[in-house]
Amino acid sequence: MTADVPTILATSAFFRRSQVSPLAMRPGAIHHLAAELANNTKAPKICVLAQATGDPEARIGYHYAAFAGTEFTMSHLQLFPMPNVDDIRAHLLAQDVIWVDGGSVANLCAVWRVHGLDEILHEAWQKGVVLSGVSAGSICWHQGGSTDSYGHELRGFTDGLGFLPYSNGVHYDSEARRRPTMHRLVGDGTLGDGYATDDGAGLIYRGTSLSEAVADREGPLGYELKRAADGTVTETVLPTRVLT
Repeated sequence: MTADVPTILATSAFFRRSQVSPLAMRPGAIHHLAAELANNTKAPKICVLAQATGDPEARIGYHYAAFAGTEFTMSHLQLFPMPNVDDIRAHLLAQDVIWVDGGSVANLCAVWRVHGLDEILHEAWQKGVVLSGVSAGSICWHQGGSTDSYGHELRGFTDGLGFLPYSNGVHYDSEARRRPTMHRLVGDGTLGDGYATDDGAGLIYRGTSLSEAVADREGPLGYELKRAADGTVTETVLPTRVLT
């Protein structure tokens, strides 16, 4: 089963801590929402992509541990040092949800293009596979955003896949430089108008239109950023639904 329309869930939201152990993680409300958007909450198939951190085995294993024993059936697509599946296209098109982990969005998009994933992911999106992810896994679907891909100082990234014709800001409330950097980049025209999320919040896009902002708890919000002719940027808080 797949989404009724091409759907992207772009977030700054994470796993939730298990009650069994403070070190263990379980799927968060945002993952369950992704399955709901894909019209498969009973046995959703989710494929994790961790190229933004170079496909480290420990991080991939962390995801398997988080999804183990849940209704999710997890797989992963690895590109370092080589693909772990023979037919990448067939594997991704067979999923309900594709979840992209955080890290370097610049490296992520570059590696994807080398392997033709930009075209495959676009096809999957058009066929109803829900594209989703956190941080770099949020920015990647947009035209660009602010990133630390190039060093500790945040810079503008303008080479996203561009499925969504907006800029995207992540970790808006948890990293002090994120908000002023997005305002500067939108204001000087480096980035276009767009949207941002606090940690715990996500944006649902149906087609290329923003449908709704959501959050996995009370507090986190989504925002709209719009540039005026004089270069000033207006930030508007979006109505944000708390997931249950």
